[in-house]
Amino acid sequence: MEVCCDLEVDVNGEETFMVDKRILASFSGRFSKLFDKLSRKTRKLKVIFNDFPGGAEGFELITRFCYNSGKTKITSRNIFLLSSAAIFMEMGSNDSHGKPNLIDQIEIPLEEINHWTWPELLEALKQCQDLHSTAESSPFILDKILCCLIERLDFPGASSKCASFSENSTKFSSDDFRSSVSTKDKHSQKTWWFEDLLFLKVDLIDKLIKLMISRNFDHSIICKFLFYNQRSRFLSASPYEKRNIAEVIISLLSLLDRRSHSFKHLFEIFRVASSLNISKHYRKKLENLIGSQLDQATLDYLLIPAPHGKDYVYDVNLVLRLVKAFLSENDNWVSMKSNKVSGLIDSYLAEVSPDSCLKPSKFAELLRVMPDSTRESHDGLYHAIDFYVQVHSGLSEEEKLRVCRTLNYEKLSTEALKHIAQNSRFPSKIAVKSFINEQYKLVPKTKSVVTINPVGVKALMAGKRKADASHILICAKQRTETEELEHHFHGMKWKMKELEKACRIMQTEMEDVTRATPGKARYLPKLCS
Repeated sequence: MEVCCDLEVDVNGEETFMVDKRILASFSGRFSKLFDKLSRKTRKLKVIFNDFPGGAEGFELITRFCYNSGKTKITSRNIFLLSSAAIFMEMGSNDSHGKPNLIDQIEIPLEEINHWTWPELLEALKQCQDLHSTAESSPFILDKILCCLIERLDFPGASSKCASFSENSTKFSSDDFRSSVSTKDKHSQKTWWFEDLLFLKVDLIDKLIKLMISRNFDHSIICKFLFYNQRSRFLSASPYEKRNIAEVIISLLSLLDRRSHSFKHLFEIFRVASSLNISKHYRKKLENLIGSQLDQATLDYLLIPAPHGKDYVYDVNLVLRLVKAFLSENDNWVSMKSNKVSGLIDSYLAEVSPDSCLKPSKFAELLRVMPDSTRESHDGLYHAIDFYVQVHSGLSEEEKLRVCRTLNYEKLSTEALKHIAQNSRFPSKIAVKSFINEQYKLVPKTKSVVTINPVGVKALMAGKRKADASHILICAKQRTETEELEHHFHGMKWKMKELEKACRIMQTEMEDVTRATPGKARYLPKLCS
């Protein structure tokens, strides 16, 4: 067939090709339909493509296929590029007028994809990554490659037995397999592929991981890969790229089993993400992930400085959100995990209580955030409260009560109860309540009467049961009432002295009046005489 150059094709502004329109139209449905609408007398034509898949390289591949009578060599390097170009140019069986079609030929090596070597899979995947965002690209090939890759990761030994389908590739030996393993993970049988997939962009990582999850891939290995990928990619990424990577990884981590997460790595991402100003949506996802693992935290993790512009020292609101996330993920509050978190919060309270800018309402919220059932002792809470009211000496009685109401006196030790009963910084009502609760707590447990040391009530001998317990409570109540009466009496005594003084002055004045007006003397009340 005589070849002429009657068609000029501008491909994405990269390169211009002079081709025979008849040859291309015989294999391409797109060209065929385009030229059928034109007059046969049209001599010179120019076609401009602005979005041709693979650019000049892709157009050259399909041109060679057409000029070679429908034959071309398909390799792992060009399979996705050929497929995308063939779809774009409509080179399928319904569009080629009985000629050999490119799309059908591409199906043949795909059927043998399980025999591709590991390097060939990576080579094809790299090309998919460059073109898979193109509207005309075939998602089927990408999915096929990804699924085969995931199977190879599940059974890494299989990659050493797979022969190449391309003429230019050699058999992938076990030595080649070992060479793909990074030095750091050389002895690991499950993480050998981490470094090999570092070239993947974040959108393809998203697709790969979601396929892994759907195929029940080991979640703990996925977690390790995501953390490894994040650390490696951040070394050279721009702030925008870092934010995009962080958000995608957070989204993927939220799809995994919580037990597969590492608290240390989650917090590492949190520290980085905090400086990247990620969206509230992803920040909340990450906080929920961290909160669900809060029992693995130590105090150092929680001592995060307050956001810029805030007066208080530590980010108390963050800790409150983390604890609430933990409680929502752990329904069984009476557990070792909950006890650990309560102990952690007690330590945190001890650290933040000296903060003079921490408001009573926020401190009280911290005191109440963990359910009472998660603590065996309230001594830690008491010491934190005592330090807080000592630093915040200007608190009103109402503010003190708001903070102190958190204490469960039945969970305070004897020493703590003694201290609180003598603590002048605490509201007086609280001190009285602690005294009464001490007796209520101690007597039933020991089945005996104990000395009421805080207020000086003498000890009674052991061996008395319910009646003795009641007697102690009555004595305590009576003693409390006596103290209140004594206080009232001292006030009355002071008022009496003032009244007596006034009466003496009045009596002196009346005597002067009596002497001045005989016969009209008036007797003063006995109280003033």
